[in-house]
Amino acid sequence: MITFNYETPFNLKDELKTGSWIEQIVVSEGFVLGEINYVFCDDLFLNQINKEFLKHDSLTDIISFDYCLGKQVNGEIYISTERVIENAQLFHASFENELNRVMIHGVLHYLGYKDKTIEEKKIMRLKENACLKELMV
Repeated sequence: MITFNYETPFNLKDELKTGSWIEQIVVSEGFVLGEINYVFCDDLFLNQINKEFLKHDSLTDIISFDYCLGKQVNGEIYISTERVIENAQLFHASFENELNRVMIHGVLHYLGYKDKTIEEKKIMRLKENACLKELMV
């Protein structure tokens, strides 16, 4: 089950389509969907989580907490829509495209994809792009 929660006035345009897309990606990678909880918030909210749980005092677009059990995907994903807006402008992307990229990025971490090294970042970006193409179909 995928749930969407909002700490700001922002709301997804189509929760059902987005949830189905995410579940399709999870299943196509050989995993089973458990519970993923998305929380859309602002910079202040996410920075507080960053300080409290990760001991970082910096702005970020996403923080994910992995509660996966074997092949069952479970987790919480916090997304700052303020960061997504800024990053969309920085990368010359639409807000919606950047938001979808960030949303699937968190899930890809649950599926075992990393982004610490240059090679891992390259693979992660390729996978994000493939997932975004699936959403467009």
